[in-house]
Amino acid sequence: MVMGRSQWSVRDARNKLSTVVEAARKGTPQIVIKRGKPAVVVLSVAEYARLHRKPPSTARWSFVQHLLAFPRGKGEFEFGGAPLKPRDIEF
Repeated sequence: MVMGRSQWSVRDARNKLSTVVEAARKGTPQIVIKRGKPAVVVLSVAEYARLHRKPPSTARWSFVQHLLAFPRGKGEFEFGGAPLKPRDIEF
């Protein structure tokens, strides 16, 4: 069994489907490559549900709900490498 692998050809994914599914269930999305390009991603049901959360049907999302739904990463976001500097504003 190959540990830490997250990309598979279609043939390898088919032959090792239980390994692909188990890795996805443990939280590592698995990418399946077809003709040299990413074709599909195998996700856990929990991750799929998190990505497809919808606002309540009777109301629009508030700004707070929007911020709370923003994906949380382990690292920091990058902004093209340029440092962000606030502008001076006169009132």
